[in-house]
Amino acid sequence: MAKSYYSMTLDHPAALVWAAIRPFGHYAWAGVEGETVIEDGKADDQVAAIRRVTTANGVIRQVLLAHSDIDRSYTYGFCGESPYPVRNYIATIHILPIVETNSTFVEWSATFDCAADDQDHWQGYFEKQGFAQWLGALRHHMKRESGQER
Repeated sequence: MAKSYYSMTLDHPAALVWAAIRPFGHYAWAGVEGETVIEDGKADDQVAAIRRVTTANGVIRQVLLAHSDIDRSYTYGFCGESPYPVRNYIATIHILPIVETNSTFVEWSATFDCAADDQDHWQGYFEKQGFAQWLGALRHHMKRESGQER
């Protein structure tokens, strides 16, 4: 089993960061251009809700496996066929308060199976081409929302 991990700090309170990412059906904060919908009329925070993301590169479907307002986290996996040559992909994004500075520690990780020869590639890919970019977009989103970026 392989694991990818990325973390960063944001100069915003954890409650505000969680409010931005909490809805599973809202993915614009990650800089993902395209349409994101929750299928079958389920709620954004309902376990088993399926998020369908349609971009210029195709359609990705993800299922919400866990959602916790107390822990400020959610876990999801690919629904149906994975768009990548990996299996058993399970990812979690977690928001933690940094009490001393009223800021936020954000971590995003995934575990998955893939061919042994491809493990380093996919670990790096999800870390750098996925989590790092999406969390960078979250940083910009939070600055825009707070009026710090014009």
